[in-house]
Amino acid sequence: MDSAFLQELFGLDGQVAVVIGGTGVLGGGLAIGLAQAGAAVVVAGRSEQRGRECVEKIERLHGKATYLPVNVESEASLQQLLQETVDRFGQVDILVNCAGVNSATPYEQVSMEDWRRVIDTNLTATHLGCQVFAPQMSKQSRGGSILNIGSVTAHLPLSRVFAYSASKAAVVNLTKNLAREYAEKNVRVNVLCPGFFPAEQNRQILDKERVANIMAQTPMKRFGEPHELVGAALLFVSRGAGSFITGAEIYVDGGFTAMRF
Repeated sequence: MDSAFLQELFGLDGQVAVVIGGTGVLGGGLAIGLAQAGAAVVVAGRSEQRGRECVEKIERLHGKATYLPVNVESEASLQQLLQETVDRFGQVDILVNCAGVNSATPYEQVSMEDWRRVIDTNLTATHLGCQVFAPQMSKQSRGGSILNIGSVTAHLPLSRVFAYSASKAAVVNLTKNLAREYAEKNVRVNVLCPGFFPAEQNRQILDKERVANIMAQTPMKRFGEPHELVGAALLFVSRGAGSFITGAEIYVDGGFTAMRF
């Protein structure tokens, strides 16, 4: 197989990627994957310790990365993140919106505080990230690519994750609308929908009984691993393989979606 051909399709050399939520399990896995594909990666999040750890992992793999703090619920903080990225690198080619939280509560017990926390972190923060970064990308000669993170629950119901499912369904819808908005501005917007992965939000809500139930309904009979999201992410963000893909979603879920049709 011609490595130059694969590099042309999926390589990210010379590009700058910002991974918001790169301090988490899935965001960190995506940051490492983008760096290994050649991008200089900004690992952005609230936890400096976890951000530095992710940067160190990337550097051990001979990649380029830096940590920058961000509060995803603050437009001013996101503006600062964009400005610092452009000041350091001169451009931003890829944005991954990967910050997320979950809550598992019987519907009649869902508090407004908890509802707003999930919606603000999963949906509103994704909107703000797109709104802040897309105009910068549209001004660049080579445009840019935004990858939002949805969920298998955006399409299929799962008990007791009402706010989370609603927020992720809205992220999918927002992605499609933004793809239309920016299609002629050389900014592609897509959404990656993971199934069940060992991320922080799943650890918080899954007891042994629910884990067993999910395993039983997933044809591959296991949880995903963060690196298994990287291939689909590279397809979406690459200027080669993904050049004519916008407004699309891919489910990386071990067959869970197909099983539930």
